[in-house]
Amino acid sequence: MAIPERLVCFAHGKESGPWGTKITRLAEVARARNFDVLSPDYSHTHDPKERVAHLLKLAPRARTLVLAGSSMGGYVSAMACSELQPRALFLMAPALYFPGWDEEPHGCPPATVVVHGWSDDIVPPEASLRFARPRGAALHLLDSGHTLKDQLEVLAMLFDDLLKRV
Repeated sequence: MAIPERLVCFAHGKESGPWGTKITRLAEVARARNFDVLSPDYSHTHDPKERVAHLLKLAPRARTLVLAGSSMGGYVSAMACSELQPRALFLMAPALYFPGWDEEPHGCPPATVVVHGWSDDIVPPEASLRFARPRGAALHLLDSGHTLKDQLEVLAMLFDDLLKRV
């Protein structure tokens, strides 16, 4: 099977599904930029490490691979970077540094964008700051909560900007 030229692989959050509101909107953006889109279903487990293993087993490949994840899916995408070596990473309220799954992600690409809500009551915005600072990643803190659903068009704009650069 031929390796696609450009692929975005999404990872949904703990309580959502592979085609939730954010992924559906961002998939439109990706397709408009001529990316293929993959959004695996992780709902068979709430264990973040099992979700990472599932993504690594799928082993998405492309000449230009972009990983994107929300909440626990952000953890999954970040933790898969060292093996999958994406060209870009887009994280929305990533559930990083939780007890029991608090290891530091490695291999994140220079083209990394993190978006978080100031009023997130699930994942503290400080987690995204802790992740972004040593990597020099772009960090956007928005007037929103954990789901960021009220910021869909801002997310779409930031995602489109990232895809233009890779």
